[in-house]
Parts: sequence; structure tokens; C-alpha cells
Amino acid sequence: MPEKILVVEDEPSLQETLVYSLKKEGYEVEAVGDGRSALESARKLKPDLIVLDIMLPEMDGFEVARILRKEMTTAILMLTARDDEIDRVVGLEVGADDYLTKPFSMRELMARVKAQLRRTRLLREEMGQNKISEPKHETLKFDNLIINLTRREVTLNDKPIQIKPKEYELLLFFAEHKGQMLSREFVLERVWGWGFIGDSRTVDVHIRWLRQKVEKDAANPVRIVTVRGGGYRFEG
Repeated sequence: MPEKILVVEDEPSLQETLVYSLKKEGYEVEAVGDGRSALESARKLKPDLIVLDIMLPEMDGFEVARILRKEMTTAILMLTARDDEIDRVVGLEVGADDYLTKPFSMRELMARVKAQLRRTRLLREEMGQNKISEPKHETLKFDNLIINLTRREVTLNDKPIQIKPKEYELLLFFAEHKGQMLSREFVLERVWGWGFIGDSRTVDVHIRWLRQKVEKDAANPVRIVTVRGGGYRFEG
């Protein structure tokens, strides 16, 4: 069954090009041209990937991503018209998994699309294997923070916390390397993979999200601490 991609782009010529190129690769593609239609289509289609432009009528891409990220874990690849760092950072903060600056080549777009879909497949396979085998609950405990490896869940003070798949993978990676200083580049390579086309700021953004969820005071972290000039270290 072909993977489903939702294209959200208001420029007719670019939308047509994206749809044609993605269908040529064998994907099932639906396209809309404004933010509100994007929400409706995403909820109905439940796509495997959303290619989302930032500048949209009705509702911009940032708001669309922010709303959808609360409802689903679908991978989001954002398109920005400017090579502006603030756009990329905000995009990641609202839940985008990757970003691409216009103008871009179809070859680069396809590389990123395939990378995101590959991660989605691997995550689903891993979750499926866990459901089938039903192994005993294996956990990592750090005082009031518990990571359940079987259920891919995290609890704090015996209460489950809402955590995105990539945040879980990042927290688990740190937990498995407790006490070690990990550079941003090393974390990016091991958690996001060789195929990820992005920079180490991605790690910083996700660390900030994690601190808001697992630290008593995110502004003064004691679990995930910053190593000046180096990276981060998980203290447990």
C-alpha cells in the first residue's frame, strides 16, 4: 500500500510540481492550498508525511503544525521562503521534523521525504514488534523519572507525561549514556541518523522541550545539563 503524503502549498505551479514528482515516486498524494484545508485533510487522510509551506492563506504553517502536533505524530517537513534562522527554529519548536528552504531541488526534497518516511516505518515496525512479543516491562529508573522501554512511555512522579516519539528516543539515548558528555553532532548522528539533513540546533530545540517535561525547573536543569563548549550530559 503506497504511503500517503499531504502537500500544503498555495503557489499553484509549485503545488503541481510537488504532486507530480511525489506521485511519480509511487506515493499517494493529496494537495491543498490553505491552512484550514490542511487541518481538515490531515485529520481525514491521516497521512504518513505532511509537506507544509509556512506562508499560507487562512492560517500559516506554524499554526497548522502547532495544532496537528497535538493531535498526531505524523512527520512534518516545512517549507520556508527565506533562509531565515528564526523560521527554522520556530518551525522545529512547533513540532516540525525537518525544514527546507526555497528554492530547492526536487532531488533534495525527495531525499528528505524518503528520510522522514523511513523513520516513520522503522518506528512503526518497532512498535509492532513490541505489541506482538509482549515482553516483560523493562524500565530505566532515575528517582521519580521512569522510562518504560516496553511501552515507550515516560512517567514523572508516577504520572505519564506527553512525549513525542523523537523526544522519547532522545531521552532514552541520554539515559543509556548516563554521566557521559555527548556532543550535539554525536547526538544528531545517533538519534536522527546519517540521512538527516539539518544542523545541531535541532538537538538544542528538542533538549529544551525535554527539559520542560522532565525537569523541576527547566531554566535550571539538573537532569540534562549543558556542558559548556561540549554538548550535554544526562545526570539522571
